[in-house]
Amino acid sequence: MRKGVFLLLMMGVLVSCDYFKQEDPRTPVARVNDTFLYEEDIESLISETTSSQDSAILVNNYINRWATQQLLLSQAKINIPDEDVNEYNRLVAQYKTDLFTEAYKSSIVSQQLDSVITEAEQAQYYEANKENFRLNDALVSLRYVALPEEYDNVRAVSEKLKRFESEDKTQLDALSIQFKSFHFNDSIWVKKETLLQNLPVIKTKESQVLKKSNFTQLQDSLGVYLVKIEDLLDRNDIAPLSFVAPTINQIILNKRKLELIKNLEKDITKDAIKDKKFETYTNQ
Repeated sequence: MRKGVFLLLMMGVLVSCDYFKQEDPRTPVARVNDTFLYEEDIESLISETTSSQDSAILVNNYINRWATQQLLLSQAKINIPDEDVNEYNRLVAQYKTDLFTEAYKSSIVSQQLDSVITEAEQAQYYEANKENFRLNDALVSLRYVALPEEYDNVRAVSEKLKRFESEDKTQLDALSIQFKSFHFNDSIWVKKETLLQNLPVIKTKESQVLKKSNFTQLQDSLGVYLVKIEDLLDRNDIAPLSFVAPTINQIILNKRKLELIKNLEKDITKDAIKDKKFETYTNQ
């Protein structure tokens, strides 16, 4: 009787061993202790355009780095104190949880986020938070034209640039192919430093040129420059809405994202409680 039971137990052990030793269909390329690196792990390293010599170098370097990491990991598990290992395992598990949950929340946000922001919403946020939009750089609102030195109709261009009425804009646009450079959109605020880099001729007469509603004609060895200043703002002034609109848009979008995520977390917990998928146990 005992002999029969023993034989049955041994047969069970052998079957179990055969089950766990089933041949892995993957092709190994390297081994460190009981850990294998397989062909499928290195396939992405090589493209059709990579030469055989370069492929061999890439694969060998990758295998050596992989082996070094595995050996270091093996030694780390042996030599690092158990309490530290437990803490690292906890951090790895937390990172995995964060990775999946953040990916899911990002997916939901991308599907449901309303990215349309009206001018009224911009203006409302701007008025409520003006003090947060102090300038770090001086700004200039202007239009200018840089003309070749030999340009023979400077006066006419000057008049059009100063008046800048509808017909003047149309004519200047038509003539712009003759200009070295130009900037007609005076509703766009430009950093003063950027302006001085683009038009260094202004630097020598900055105090004369950079005045509100001022028009100046300058010249150097490269050409003639017509500059009409519309407005100026100094550092620490409140930034105009048009200048900070992109920042405001991003702030509003971030607020919407946070609200979506907050509602998602609240709803998923509420539904889990309702469906008996989430319970808490407290000592009575």
